[in-house]
Amino acid sequence: MSEINGKVVIITGASSGLGEATAHRLARGGAKLVLGARREERLEALRDAIVEQSGEAIYRVTDVTDRDQVEALASAAREAYGRIDVLVNNAGLMPLSPLDQLKVDEWEQMVDVNIKGVLYGIAAVLPTMREQHAGHIINLSSVAGHVVFPASAVYSATKYAVKALSEGIRQEGGEEIRSTNISPGAVATELTTTISDPDTAKGVDELYEMAIDADAIARAIAYAIEQPADVDVNELIIRPTKQPL
Repeated sequence: MSEINGKVVIITGASSGLGEATAHRLARGGAKLVLGARREERLEALRDAIVEQSGEAIYRVTDVTDRDQVEALASAAREAYGRIDVLVNNAGLMPLSPLDQLKVDEWEQMVDVNIKGVLYGIAAVLPTMREQHAGHIINLSSVAGHVVFPASAVYSATKYAVKALSEGIRQEGGEEIRSTNISPGAVATELTTTISDPDTAKGVDELYEMAIDADAIARAIAYAIEQPADVDVNELIIRPTKQPL
């Protein structure tokens, strides 16, 4: 993992799930971590755990729906470490429901977090990466960004958007900025806890009985980062072997 050692990595949604697992794995590889999430107690505990294991990390409380807070997270990285090598755009939510339930507030929340939050992250790091003539943006999409299923229409729309943004970064980044789109299937995280429709929640809970550990995705993120500068891992889809869709 020599390519990870010393790299400055921002992780959004770092307080649990994929973000937390990724933080631990990259810290073991020698990355300098800048952790962002809304729950300060969880961020502080994560930072302390990493430091206790001889890793290096700072945190900033960050709501990705607030552009100023995302900009402040990027500023903290520059102030502490002088550069930004990688952004892991991980923050997201998944309140699935059938369209005719008309959960418009949840639709808007998904757009704000899953699309605008990703865009705010890109906007916060891109100028620095251009100045450095190097950088890597890793976006967390979903299997739902490749296939639509009942109750996923709006969530899938946001994750298709993330996939499109990842491809746009790839095409515009040239030789300087790498782009990776990672699409997890069923993974054991808090993502399913945002589902308020009881019928949908029941079906998802049954699907997630096969869920794989969050470190499976952390390993994929580490794999993409650790490639040499002339290798750009653009797309990874990671499902449980039992997952049908």
